[in-house]
Amino acid sequence: MTPMTVNGAEQLREELMNLKNVMRPRLAKAIGAAREHGDLRENAEYHAAKERQGLTEARIRHIEAQLADAKIIDVTKVRPNGKVVFGATITLFDIENSAEVRYKIVGEEEADLKASKISVMSPLAKAVIGKSEGDTAVVETPAGKREYDIEEIAYL
Repeated sequence: MTPMTVNGAEQLREELMNLKNVMRPRLAKAIGAAREHGDLRENAEYHAAKERQGLTEARIRHIEAQLADAKIIDVTKVRPNGKVVFGATITLFDIENSAEVRYKIVGEEEADLKASKISVMSPLAKAVIGKSEGDTAVVETPAGKREYDIEEIAYL
């Protein structure tokens, strides 16, 4: 079982519906139109459309497998016990940089550092899971150890 947030599962379902209901028909039309141009051996449009179709089908299979294997966790239904858990949003103080950072701990498929979502499998998430507000987490990085004070834990 792979942990996934409710929001992450919903986003994957939306992507899956788009791939099946929009992209598949669009690619089928593109392949049909390219076939009409004659000799398929030298038809770049046909080969490009077939390649896009293959990538789309692979993504559909991947999403279906992810959703089938997912353990969807609604963090808003987790009993707040003051500990960092999967799905929690944490505010940390980076001691080395004297900066505050905020992350939501999510499943691997949902991780997006630009959106402040880190994978539950990341070194930082592993270091803070199970800790409480006020605790310090030490993270081993390629550049050495980094320390973070856990300032706030929210179950949003």
